[in-house]
Amino acid sequence: MSSTAMKKKVLLMGKSGSGKTSMRSIIFANYIARDTRRLGATIDVEHSHVRFLGNLVLNLWDCGGQDTFMENYFTSQRDNIFRNVEVLIYVFDVESRELEKDMHYYQSCLEAILQNSPDAKVFCLVHKMDLVQEDQRDLIFKEREEDLKRLSRPLACTCFRTSIWDETLYKAWSSIVYQLIPNVQQLETNLRNFAQIIEADEVLLFERATFLVISHYQCKEQRDAHRFEKISNIIKQFKLSCRQLAASFQSMEVRNSNFAAFIDVFTSNTYVMVIMSDPSIPSAATLINIRNARKHFEKLERVDGPKHSLHMRMR
Repeated sequence: MSSTAMKKKVLLMGKSGSGKTSMRSIIFANYIARDTRRLGATIDVEHSHVRFLGNLVLNLWDCGGQDTFMENYFTSQRDNIFRNVEVLIYVFDVESRELEKDMHYYQSCLEAILQNSPDAKVFCLVHKMDLVQEDQRDLIFKEREEDLKRLSRPLACTCFRTSIWDETLYKAWSSIVYQLIPNVQQLETNLRNFAQIIEADEVLLFERATFLVISHYQCKEQRDAHRFEKISNIIKQFKLSCRQLAASFQSMEVRNSNFAAFIDVFTSNTYVMVIMSDPSIPSAATLINIRNARKHFEKLERVDGPKHSLHMRMR
């Protein structure tokens, strides 16, 4: 399959000031949250191509949300904007004082998607949740989610609560990108085999540039349901700190009396994290097993590569 065939068009839409460009800059352009304050409003449509896992290229359309631009998207630019869309991401400012107008624009987007890209996946991000009192967040999000799902019919809509100040942003974008990975089931099968062979408690695969979690397998139950997004957030910030010191992040080992965690470069497009709790398995053995699996997972990233399962020897 050609690289052109693997381009996935992603529309990022929402009213001006809802936070679209800030989240895009954090995920794809290595901004930290406080630096997004200096970003200006998006004028018309900003295009960016993000290479993601080898042959997969995200063709990201960040659409300015001023009223004039929004009206143009639904009239003179309708076919250009909404044709061949794989994913629509619509961002709502949870504290917007123009909720009725927001919903009107969202409904117009859905009508255009149904007409031009009826198979597109739809995601709604209820954003800036950090501005809502903590004891009100669940209730407000649930009400907004119910309204959006009802409004989206006959299309299915997946909703996330997000903020640039915590791990919720990584959870949402990891889930969205996961839907676009062409061989994700094969990837997960091989990750499971790898985890079982090396007797790991858990194995996570991160996209190298964004540090979004793209696949994982766990052999033991873990207590923290939000650990993936927290790790993405922490390591991404650490990588940026290394860059400011003119250093590059390659690997890390964290160990205590209960477990050892290894984060290492895996393929040209991924990092791997391996969690081990068996004290009888030395660090050197785990690092050798990671190294031995690299070539196999490199092949999996090429969509037209061999379709076979992972078999390796324990060291």
